[in-house]
Amino acid sequence: MMGKMNGLSLDLIVHPGETIKEVIEDRNMTQEELAIRTGYSAKHVSEIISGKKSISSRFANSLEYALNIPTEFWINLQGIYDKEVCELENINNISSIELEISNDLKDIVKYCEKNNIMPCSSNKQITVLNLRKFLNVTNLNKIPSLPFQQMAFRGSKKNKVNIYVLHAWKKICEHLTEKVSVVNSFDKEKLKLKYDDIKKTMFLPIDQMVEKLKEIFLDCGIVFEIVKHFTGAPVQGFIQKKDNKVILCMTIRQSFSDIFWFTLFHEIAHLVNEDFINQYVDYNFVESEVEKKADTFARNILINENDYKEFLQKGNIKYIDIKNFASSQNVLPGIVIGRLQNDMKDYTFLTKYKEQYKWNY
Repeated sequence: MMGKMNGLSLDLIVHPGETIKEVIEDRNMTQEELAIRTGYSAKHVSEIISGKKSISSRFANSLEYALNIPTEFWINLQGIYDKEVCELENINNISSIELEISNDLKDIVKYCEKNNIMPCSSNKQITVLNLRKFLNVTNLNKIPSLPFQQMAFRGSKKNKVNIYVLHAWKKICEHLTEKVSVVNSFDKEKLKLKYDDIKKTMFLPIDQMVEKLKEIFLDCGIVFEIVKHFTGAPVQGFIQKKDNKVILCMTIRQSFSDIFWFTLFHEIAHLVNEDFINQYVDYNFVESEVEKKADTFARNILINENDYKEFLQKGNIKYIDIKNFASSQNVLPGIVIGRLQNDMKDYTFLTKYKEQYKWNY
């Protein structure tokens, strides 16, 4: 055995030398005889059996001749041992800072374990290792130094951005969309022709609506996914372009239909305006000309601006008026109510008539 490391023991990890020892003992073969058969010195054989040296490829090949056990067996055995030792060393190198970061990510961990995205473990150190693998870093502390985090840093103080949660959320987006194959390349001109088809889906039951949206977007070379919202990641959406595929992920922060549809067409605006090179994170707290342009696009696609102005001139608006106007715009009444609430700055106005979605995320 190799003794103990700081914190956790190596005693339960079996060195390949232990297996050699068992094999030669079963065959009543001494270490000296094995040394002769392999062509290595008795000292070399002794150090391997005692766990002081590793099995090299050459020695593994010699063992195949000497013991009639394939070279691959010994190489694989050494590889497994090396990996286990490495993992144990990683565990013992976990700092208190990484444990704090993993605690910040506890909701992410629960979600990933529930959805079989990441292995489940009650051990905090193992959880840190699982997070390192899932987030593709050797230390969770490295995350703030990764590209595309600058905007999050700028907004972190006043908008409660947790850079670790945000990075993990983006990784979930990538994971949920990476296995979806795309036949057609991203085609924004085709997407522009799909606006009416996209609006029609809002009248479907929620599960059918989401599936139909995925189908429409996929035809335009876009993989669409709705991803759970996590505290610490104040984002509306995430767009990423990889090869010929574009992914569009949206968070669900509230259940009201007007918020969902406004956000969806806001993200579509970023797609057709090509506001991304490789990836684009749409933060809730950012105000810019790009965001204003996307807002205007979403408002006008959902409700014709001239028709809306004419509708407002009637005055004394009642729910039946809203219902009729919504029908003329091919949208749900809640879309019109949401627009009125925003313009009047009265978010209690006819709220009981706004449609609400029950998301299973």
